Amino acid sequence: MPLIEQYNIHHTNIIMKISKCTRLINALFVLQVLIAVPFAGNVFGQVKTEEQPKTPEQTKTTTQVKVQAAQVNNFVQRFDDRFLIDLALERNDGETKKMLFLSNSLGYVAYGIPVALMAGGIVRHDSQMRQNALYVGSSAAITLGVTLLMKTVFKRRRPFVQNLKIVAVYNAGSTSFPSGHASTSFAVATALSRAYPKWYVIVPSYLWAGSVSYSRMYLGVHYPSDVFGGALLGTTTSLLLRPAIK
Repeated sequence: MPLIEQYNIHHTNIIMKISKCTRLINALFVLQVLIAVPFAGNVFGQVKTEEQPKTPEQTKTTTQVKVQAAQVNNFVQRFDDRFLIDLALERNDGETKKMLFLSNSLGYVAYGIPVALMAGGIVRHDSQMRQNALYVGSSAAITLGVTLLMKTVFKRRRPFVQNLKIVAVYNAGSTSFPSGHASTSFAVATALSRAYPKWYVIVPSYLWAGSVSYSRMYLGVHYPSDVFGGALLGTTTSLLLRPAIK
């Protein structure tokens, strides 16, 4: 193949990869906004903007939307509070130890699996395994980055800070929405399931991710809506990232 043709093919591949990454970044930004909007009322409500004069019909419509949004937020908050209060009543020492173990397993699994896959790919000269390692590791890392950004922006208080009736097993730091454990564990589970679409990979992966996510609620450090938002974020990030890594 002529040198100039090889260069053109290589140049085209680079442009395609850049285009995929750009679409991924845009999609992640939209996803971040869509997930966070229901929980952002308190944050955006503090920002004062100069509004244009509205007609009576526009004012009425705006008021109705605000009332409906407040009702949804109140319903979610009441459900979150009641769920954690009831869950805390069922705690015992044995279950608490199991939940702490599951919660602490995140770091070992989320970063141990990509390292193991990369090492196996290098030893076995398996390019596909190395590619899968990159996919799983990137899914976890990017999801964690987006999660930290959302925590910084929306600043939802931890359950035991928001409601003194909720007693946590320990006082976790940072803010609450979304759950980093849920987002990262579901990102890893989704990436593994896409890389190795076999039932004996898919089932254990999602069972582990679901157990880690549940442990955060059991321990009293995350609301159900935090966990749901995190799981949705992690799953979607991995799905969007797959075409860019191929």
